[in-house]
Amino acid sequence: MASVEVQGIAGMKSLLRQEIGPSEWRTITQADIDAFAELSGDHQWIHVDPERAKAESPYGTTIAHGNLTIATVDGFRHELISSTGFRLAVNYGWDRIRFPAPVPVDSRVRARAEVTSLDEVSGGWWQAVTRITLEVEGNEKPCFVGDSVTRLMAAD
Repeated sequence: MASVEVQGIAGMKSLLRQEIGPSEWRTITQADIDAFAELSGDHQWIHVDPERAKAESPYGTTIAHGNLTIATVDGFRHELISSTGFRLAVNYGWDRIRFPAPVPVDSRVRARAEVTSLDEVSGGWWQAVTRITLEVEGNEKPCFVGDSVTRLMAAD
């Protein structure tokens, strides 16, 4: 269940500049990392070779791909915000993605969100920018910060 439920544009406007979350924790396992490596074709040793990572990596273990970290956002998003009153919502892209800290294998991560802007664009469409921040349990720095851009078509 989402921590915040909103109805339409008025509901989204009520979220502006408020922190939403945190979500529940999710563990990123080596199986998750290996599956992502297979899907993406990114088999860099720092992700998929535990023995080499233990010996040669500054992290002492394998770490999740940055793009795997991004891929977890949609699951967290639905835990944070539930919205109704829209005919359609589509992913329009990302702005300013950063990975300030790694996600070591078997780390637990969780998300927070903040709707930073909501603007009418045209033809019944609105554009929402939501800053998503993921943290690794026990770390001071977040492992991911990005601005998700969503286009929303208001219900009639």
